[in-house]
Amino acid sequence: MGNYRVSIMVAIDDLLTQALARPSDVLTREVLVGLYWTAVYGERVGLAATLTTTTCCDVTDVMGVGQLHQRRIHELIPLVQSTHPLEVSIGIAALNSALPVNEQDGVEFNARDLILERGRDKTVVTVGHFPFTDAIRKVAGKLWVLELNPTDDDQPASAAPELIPQADVIGLSATTLMNGTFETLRTLFPPHALVVMMGPSTPLSKVLFDYGIDILAGALVDDPSTLFHYVGQGSSMHRVPGLRRFTMVK
Repeated sequence: MGNYRVSIMVAIDDLLTQALARPSDVLTREVLVGLYWTAVYGERVGLAATLTTTTCCDVTDVMGVGQLHQRRIHELIPLVQSTHPLEVSIGIAALNSALPVNEQDGVEFNARDLILERGRDKTVVTVGHFPFTDAIRKVAGKLWVLELNPTDDDQPASAAPELIPQADVIGLSATTLMNGTFETLRTLFPPHALVVMMGPSTPLSKVLFDYGIDILAGALVDDPSTLFHYVGQGSSMHRVPGLRRFTMVK
C-alpha cells in the first residue's frame, strides 16, 4: 500500500486539532465508501473523494470494516493520518463532518464562475482536472493542468515548481491534502495568485487560510438520506439533490 503521507502534513494536523476539540461523544450514524465519494454522518454529513490504488484482489480491508458505523466520530477522524487510502478517505469525511461551520462565514456560490471570471486572459494552473477544465481553457490566456498521469495537453506533476509560480489563478482540490502533496504545493504559490481549493472534500475551516488558500469552495449536505443513495450508487456528485455549494473567502 502506498504511503499517503509523503510529507509533514502541518495543515492536516491543525485541522485535526480543530476537529478533535469538538465534543467527543458524537456517535457515527453511517459510513459509506462509494466508488467516487465517501460519506460519514455524525452531527452532519462530511464528504471526501474515495482514494484507491488497488483492485479487490490486492486490497487490505479498512481496520474495523463492518463496524465503523458503531464508533464515535473522534475514533474515525485520526484515520486521516493512515497510510491506507480508503482509511484516509473515511478520516477526511469524518473530519469534515465534525468541523464547526458557521453559515454566516460563507455564501452559496459556484467556484467555477469565479475561476472563469478571474482567469480570463490570465495564466491558470489547476492541480488535476475539474468538470469545467474545458471552459477554463476557452477563456484563460494560458492553462496548465498538472497531472500525475498526464494525457493530451496535461503537464506532468513534476512540472509544478516551474509552472505554479507563474500562475495568476490556482485551482486545486482537497485530494492534495489527502495524498500528502499539499505541503509541497503551497510553498510554490506566488503572492499575487488567487488560490482556490474546491470540491466536496474541501474542509470548510478558516485554518486553511493560514496555508495560502484564499477561497474554500466546498459543500454542505441538506438531505443526508438522498445524498447517501447517490454516493452508494456511484454518483459523480456533479448534481445531487440536497448537496449545496458553500464558499468561504479569506
